[in-house]
Amino acid sequence: MNFDRVIAVRTNKTVYRDGDKCLKVFGEEYSKADVLNEALNQARVEETGLNIPKILEVTKVENKWVIVSEFIEGKTLARLIEENPDKKDEYLAQFVDLQLLIQSKTCPLLNKLKDKMNRKISQADLTATERYDLHTRLESMPKHNKVCHGDFNPSNIIIATDGTPYILDWSHVTQGNGAADAARTYLLFWLQGDIEGATKYLDMFCEKSHTEKQYVQSWMPIVAASQSVKGNEKEREFLHTWFSVVDYR
Repeated sequence: MNFDRVIAVRTNKTVYRDGDKCLKVFGEEYSKADVLNEALNQARVEETGLNIPKILEVTKVENKWVIVSEFIEGKTLARLIEENPDKKDEYLAQFVDLQLLIQSKTCPLLNKLKDKMNRKISQADLTATERYDLHTRLESMPKHNKVCHGDFNPSNIIIATDGTPYILDWSHVTQGNGAADAARTYLLFWLQGDIEGATKYLDMFCEKSHTEKQYVQSWMPIVAASQSVKGNEKEREFLHTWFSVVDYR
């Protein structure tokens, strides 16, 4: 394996290109169970027929776990939007179509989104009253079994050289309510400072999915609380402002 070419650096993870392979190297703090679970979830999503990089192997190098998958040549949707701002609406429409394609799939062996959110809310820096309120709201939400990416943003979409879109980074995939996944994507746009993009995205998602905007927005305090467990202090402070919001107009 060749680790000379770094293509992405994330918290406790580094991604390398080795010819036609992508090497995702995990920090030593990652357990065998965590890494194998991520690889297994991605392998399960492969079986849905979605365009995603295929897992080739899981191995260990110098006491660090490595997931080896196909390398997809192309540009991220985020980069294309940056390079062609006049086409942003066109790219956002493609982005939403891909998310709805994901949510049209089912994968019964994936973890349930509600279970994951309940765990995260329990771990969040909240008062007992806030946690109770958010758990109650979560339990009242409709139960669905759609595939939910969990980190769906333009940086995780590669447009291959032949124009085929591929969806990357399935480490947070679950099955559950698609509106919750949309709320997460909306908040990701906010965290990037792209308020206009967040608004356009939500409008497009609701129009294309025939979903009431207020319904997606009702998920935002729950999603913000569950996401505040990770991330830096600035992100946690921002997400905390969403916890007590009940209705959005």
